[in-house]
Amino acid sequence: MTLAQTPSPSLWERAAVRVPRLLLLALIFLAAPLGAEAQQAGKVWRIGYLQTSPREAQLHLIQAFEGGLRERGYTPGRDIVIEYRFADGRVERLPELAADLVRLKVDVIVTGVNPNTIAAKKATTTIPIVMAGSYNPVEDGLVASLAHPGGNVTGLTLNAGAEIQTKRLQLLREINPELSRVATLSGIGMSYNPSQVRVLEDTGRGLGITILPVEFRGAGDVGDAFAKIGRARVGGLIVFGGPLVLEQMARIASLAVKSRLPAIFNGRQYARDGGLMSYGADIADQWRRAAGYVDRILKGAKPADLPVEQPTKFELVINLKTAKALGLTIPQSLLLRADEVIQ
Repeated sequence: MTLAQTPSPSLWERAAVRVPRLLLLALIFLAAPLGAEAQQAGKVWRIGYLQTSPREAQLHLIQAFEGGLRERGYTPGRDIVIEYRFADGRVERLPELAADLVRLKVDVIVTGVNPNTIAAKKATTTIPIVMAGSYNPVEDGLVASLAHPGGNVTGLTLNAGAEIQTKRLQLLREINPELSRVATLSGIGMSYNPSQVRVLEDTGRGLGITILPVEFRGAGDVGDAFAKIGRARVGGLIVFGGPLVLEQMARIASLAVKSRLPAIFNGRQYARDGGLMSYGADIADQWRRAAGYVDRILKGAKPADLPVEQPTKFELVINLKTAKALGLTIPQSLLLRADEVIQ
């Protein structure tokens, strides 16, 4: 048979040549992800944790955050290192603490309320920032919108609409049916507090309740703030959260009792520290959910593409010790609705 007469390879012969090549390509394709996963598995991630308040005041939130990481397969101290930075109530220290985390080249920075996030955002435009509990993040320029944050910031907001302020006023009225005047107390410099006051004023008008806003700058004028509240003859007090309030919580709780003033706060830790009642978002749950954002970012998601989420869990806590000190009898119907009653 001449060369010209050599028959072409059969279908089976051509397949025999092609199969090993396909097998080789398949093995290469499968090996690539395995190698990437092995590389990721060996990496130790570094997370920055930036808060204004002292570590002692953050213990329950730290526990919730680390718990959220464990739920997602991370082990703090082994495959993830958390760099904790606390300003101990001194907001002016936040920029240096944020800059320190940037120098450490952390993979993500997790923050609490707005001053922490603002400091972190000024320190870096590239490291992802996860807010665990912001107020009015769009109005404060932290994100472009809740649905499309843009930039390097995303996370969770504590905003829950006017309903939560209405609820706080209604809870105070359940204790004092004749309630007609309520003071608000907040630390100065919290940019989101004026908007909360406006919501309360609008809500109060619908309930026939007048709102008196009062601010304080620090330890030196908490007493003056309560003197002003006393002169206004209010029947209840709503205390907004924030670093200054947390720092002065013991004194605020004591002065509220001394003034015979039923007070409601925005988080469980305030009621546990002596406040009469708290109603608001479950802050620990916010920090647990923040761990989910961290997980998604470490797996490649961009903060700009992760929508900012609102609270999903709310809780009512009542401190009966404080009620007794105030000479109040809490209605049984209210006690039955509470998530926690502190005896």
